[in-house]
Amino acid sequence: MRYALGVEYDGSPFQGWQQLGESGGPSVQAALQQALSSVADAPVSVVCAGRTDAGVHGQCQVVHFDSEAARTPRGWVLGTTARLPPSVCVRWCVPVADDFHARFSARARRYRYRLLNRLVRPALERHTLSWERRPLDAETMHRAAQALLGENDFSAFRSVQCQALHARRELQSISVRREGEVVEVAVQANAFLHHMVRNIVGSLIMVGTGERPHAWIAELLAGRDRTVAGPTAPPQGLVFVGPLYPPNWQLPAEVTL
Repeated sequence: MRYALGVEYDGSPFQGWQQLGESGGPSVQAALQQALSSVADAPVSVVCAGRTDAGVHGQCQVVHFDSEAARTPRGWVLGTTARLPPSVCVRWCVPVADDFHARFSARARRYRYRLLNRLVRPALERHTLSWERRPLDAETMHRAAQALLGENDFSAFRSVQCQALHARRELQSISVRREGEVVEVAVQANAFLHHMVRNIVGSLIMVGTGERPHAWIAELLAGRDRTVAGPTAPPQGLVFVGPLYPPNWQLPAEVTL
């Protein structure tokens, strides 16, 4: 039987989503698989919709796994969460067809980056907010970001460690807005390159401070040169909001197109 799970996690204590072996440090995947295996009383492995890096959080990561254990969806949710560290929980469980794939069945993925824009660093939300002390013009950042929309080669915003076969991605939406002292960048694409969102945010910050003109983002995209773009923004402000799937999979509304 195949199941899909919605998983929420604080990435602060982990070296990222992916299990990297005995010496690779704690991972969300390893913690989840250990908890599921305990509930199933048999080894369980999971496949996720999108891997996240060290310190990056997940609002509704979607995974699938196979198990013949006689457990209800409620049993999987509560039993697994009870065996997970406080920084991870399973929000829902849905039985799915055998051809559902958490990664390949997804049609889009969404990220949100939030940064506190004030003179003093955050204390209460220091694990989920980045910080920029210089004043940011969110409207100019939003206008500049629209140059990234559509299917493009995002080499200028791709990390050197990226293992993707090519840098072409379809950016479906991007917005920058301010709410009080917090500036939020929301992005949706068919898929993302390694560090792509954080590299885009790093360049947008330079536009927001006035260090670069808003037309600079379009120039970076056209130039395809990572070395002249902005720095990689810190991980703690980034949340993987979740993937989106066609309605036929009958998953919860928050992950359905």
